[in-house]
Amino acid sequence: MGNGQRHVIILGSGAAGLTAAIYAARANLEPLILDGIQPGGQLTITSEVENYPGFREAIMGPDLMADMRAQAERFGTTFVPAQAESVDLTMRPFEIRAEGVLYRAEALVVATGASAKLLGIPSEAKLMGHGVSACATCDGFFFRGKRVIVVGGGDTAMEEATFLSKFASQVTIVHRRNELRASKIMQEKARANPKISFVWNSEVTKIHDVAKGTVTGVRLRNLKTGAESDMNIDGVFMGIGHRPNTGLFEGKLDLHPNGYIKTHDGTKTSVEGVFAAGDVQDFVYRQAVTAAGSGCMAAIDAERWIEARAHAATAKADAP
Repeated sequence: MGNGQRHVIILGSGAAGLTAAIYAARANLEPLILDGIQPGGQLTITSEVENYPGFREAIMGPDLMADMRAQAERFGTTFVPAQAESVDLTMRPFEIRAEGVLYRAEALVVATGASAKLLGIPSEAKLMGHGVSACATCDGFFFRGKRVIVVGGGDTAMEEATFLSKFASQVTIVHRRNELRASKIMQEKARANPKISFVWNSEVTKIHDVAKGTVTGVRLRNLKTGAESDMNIDGVFMGIGHRPNTGLFEGKLDLHPNGYIKTHDGTKTSVEGVFAAGDVQDFVYRQAVTAAGSGCMAAIDAERWIEARAHAATAKADAP
């Protein structure tokens, strides 16, 4: 097929998108990947990955994604360093525009991922992966015996804090209000944990120490009094949730109330020929290995769907 039209186009180049590409390419579907806003996905802002199967020693997140990318390229995946700007799922083939270029695809795999909601302060971005994290299950192990804070007051924050208490010597939940938004059961679990304490009506205004390249503490501001104070800690976890990158698909695919793409029978979406994999449809597990697994499923689902359509078209043409 020409550059403009493909059997399969994959949106996103994280663990889900790259695994989908590896499987689609090996099935001779000549996939094209539009890299998206964060080439390599969330693992590119993770330092060491110790829970991805197959690595005896820890591997750096960016290195793992570079290896996956090279593997996908080896089997003939085409990469375009662009972000999809619009999609038309009413057309057959589907039409995708990215930076002014029109692409067409028989099948579409949406692997645009999710973005952690962050505070938006400069020190946070500079120390991401160096003591600042948005994934306790990814990074908690590195904080064994250390003091950490979790920012947030919902279920995500309680889950992160409870998980981190298995490793950290002390976990402090910092919340903007004086009461939690989390469900009763999650609140009770956190409050009953002797390692977890709370700082109320406060926000993090700065994370120390960018100059040292690692987290040494935070500056807190009391929202009621305006008073500022410093707290010495070793890690900052953002527990304010994730936002799926599904803006392109509002009104075009069925979404859950929280914005994630609804899938059924594997990775099928509400539009035939469109498949979704990874964190764009998974708000429960959100791990690299589950994203990769669903990327594999999406490629197989897409291949079978394309095959079934080809058989149907042949049978129709052969009919008297």
